[in-house]
This record gives sequence, structure tokens and C-alpha cells, in this order.
Amino acid sequence: MSGVDRWFSVSGLATGLIRPGDAIADRLIAAAPRPGGLVDGDCIVVAESAVATAEGRLVRLDGVKPTPVAHDLARRYTMDPRIVEIILQESDAVIGGMPGLLLCRAHGTLLPNAGVDASNAPPGCVVLLPANPGASAAGIRDAIRASAGVEVAVIVADSRPYPMRSGCAGIALGCAGMAAIRHGRAVADCIASTAELVMGEADEGIPAAIVRWWKP
Repeated sequence: MSGVDRWFSVSGLATGLIRPGDAIADRLIAAAPRPGGLVDGDCIVVAESAVATAEGRLVRLDGVKPTPVAHDLARRYTMDPRIVEIILQESDAVIGGMPGLLLCRAHGTLLPNAGVDASNAPPGCVVLLPANPGASAAGIRDAIRASAGVEVAVIVADSRPYPMRSGCAGIALGCAGMAAIRHGRAVADCIASTAELVMGEADEGIPAAIVRWWKP
């Protein structure tokens, strides 16, 4: 793919399944294409569910006791009341919903299910969003610098639906080593969407991607 004065490539990083306590940076370095591995200027996009799992942001459903409010919302929107209870705990407010989904005000934005994810979680668990995605991105970047000696940018990304449109696109929850917005463009969001095309979480084991630029 190309622009006016530069080219870029996008490659998935097959890290395998990420588990609580894993060192994400080491897994990314090991998964980088050979020869060469990661190089200065690479942008690494990592799925928020992988980051959150490594950080231990998992909740076991068998330990959750739903409140009456959670039971009521679960009946109204055909959801597991335990998951609804976790969503309520992660939300500032529930704005509305549809079958299988609550629209919440959480983490400074509107979020389906407050970012609580069951699709990329171990059986019987859900994954919460990273507590501080920007700090997570900075920590991964610092760890890559320390281990591999390269300067990269890191984006912690999620995928979201858009109102009145089918499908999902990527969004940057936090980034380090780059400007999220440049010349009025949401650059980090655009890169996250591009990376989503080659990423596959959970059983696919590709929770990250490299976006690499070079000039002709």
C-alpha cells in the first residue's frame, strides 16, 4: 500500500494465546518477522483484550452475584445477569440497550457493554478493558526498547460498531510514541482499523500487528 511519499505494510503477529501474567513485549518481539524482527519506527497495534488478559483484568462469572437491577436489565435485553452486573460495575451510566447489548457511558466515552468482553475470554470469564490503556501502551513500548533496543510506537486497540452502519472498525484506546491526532486526522484510530484487517484474537492467536512505513 502506498501514499504520496511513503509505503507501508501491515503484518499480523502470531503470539499465540495470551494468559494472565504474560510479558506482552516479549511475546511481540518473539513473534516479529525474521530476519530483522522489530525495527525503529514500527508501530505495534495490540488488541485491548490481550493487554487486559496479561494484566489480569479477568473476572470469573461464578463469583458474581447479580443485583436486582442486573436481573431486570438482563431480562429486558436477553443477557446473562452476571455479565450485566459486571457491566454495571464498569459503567458510569446505562444509556439504553438492545438484545445482547447495553450502551453505557464508561471510561470517558459511550461503550457497548462498557468494554466488557466475553468473546475473547477463557471459558467462564469475561475480560475488562485495561485500567489505563495509555499507560499500558507506554509500558509495552518501554519494555520493547529495553529488550530489543528499538524505538517503536504502540497502540492499544479495540473494535467498535458505528451507529447506523454495519460491521466494526478499529479504535485506539491508548497510544505511546506517536501523536494520536495529526493535522486534524485521528491517525491512531486509522492505524488501529488497518491493523484489525490482519488481526485475529482468541483461538486465532494473532492479537497484534506491525504497521511499518518506509520511503521509496
